[in-house]
Amino acid sequence: MKNKADAYWKANVSLIVKLLVVWFTVPFLGGIVFADALNQFSLGGYPLGFWIAQQGSIYLFVGIIFYYAKKMSDLDDQFKQGDQ
Repeated sequence: MKNKADAYWKANVSLIVKLLVVWFTVPFLGGIVFADALNQFSLGGYPLGFWIAQQGSIYLFVGIIFYYAKKMSDLDDQFKQGDQ
C-alpha cells in the first residue's frame, strides 16, 4: 500500500512540475524573448507578443487547470483499479 501511494504521489508531482514548466515557458518565451518577432502579427488588434504576455498567460493558466483536473481524474482511476 505504501509503495502504491508513493507512486501516485510521484506521478502527481511529476505532472505538476511539467505543467509549471509549460506555464513559465510559454509566457516567458512569447512575451519576453520572442516578443519583437511576434509583435509583427496582431491578435484582436494588439501585437501578438504583448497579447501573449498579458492575456495569453491567463488563458493558458485556465487551460492548465482543466488539463490538470482531467489528468488527475485519469491518474485516480489508474491507481484505484487495484483497490477493489
